[in-house]
Amino acid sequence: MATETPTSGEYIVHHLTHMNSTGHAQTAVVDWSVWNLDTLFFSIALGVITLFFLIRAARKATPGVPGRFQAAVEILVEMVADQAKGIIHSAESRKFVAPVALTVFLWIFLMNSMDFLPVDLLPRLWAMISGNEHAYLRVVPTADLNGTLGLSMGVLLICLYYNVKIKGLSGWVHELFTAPFGSHPLLWPVNFLMQIIEFVAKTVSHGMRLFGNMYAGELIFMLIALLGGTATVFGFLGHIVAGSIWAVFHILIVALQAFIFMMLTLVYIGQAHESH
Repeated sequence: MATETPTSGEYIVHHLTHMNSTGHAQTAVVDWSVWNLDTLFFSIALGVITLFFLIRAARKATPGVPGRFQAAVEILVEMVADQAKGIIHSAESRKFVAPVALTVFLWIFLMNSMDFLPVDLLPRLWAMISGNEHAYLRVVPTADLNGTLGLSMGVLLICLYYNVKIKGLSGWVHELFTAPFGSHPLLWPVNFLMQIIEFVAKTVSHGMRLFGNMYAGELIFMLIALLGGTATVFGFLGHIVAGSIWAVFHILIVALQAFIFMMLTLVYIGQAHESH
């Protein structure tokens, strides 16, 4: 990034670079040898806020007429419970899966909502605190593919757990080698390969879908922010109008992507309960 006023390209590249464990810019989208510290910090902090919100709602719940806060929480709980009931038919499993789905929905909603903060607000604040005007900071954890793939891999682990719990280890291994094409020994390698491809495809697409939508939204906010940096009245007005319109539209994207991720989580866990 230049010492003087950065160009549009330098501005975007700087804002798309993570604060990571190396202290240098990384060009790879996914690099397991590098820790994106900003993604870790904001995702963990928002996860703690989500848990605080849920614990506070549980402690303040009363059997009488609910207040606005309790009513809003009850609407969310009922919505998730209804979706879980329609997908996962085991009442015992729903005792764990429904709260997990609710937590996932709220957590991802909060992480997505970081996109509504002014693009330069937290990066400039961090630059002032750190004393480095070129400091990197990205504040939307779900716009980092490492973060969304981490979430989808967590869902994968839950799916594997329920595959073993519901079917038994021997039953699940039997299914890996006999579904979907049959139990003939010659088909075992094909069946196993298809099962592994299915697990990998679901996990990758689960994380990629959330990442792609949030990354695109973050990039559009940056492009709109560049309009405000132009020294013209039309640029400033365009920045205000376009930013307002996109922010309103983005509210739907933020909520929808959290809901889709939650629903796919329920669907994948529900599939782990089914036998072929």
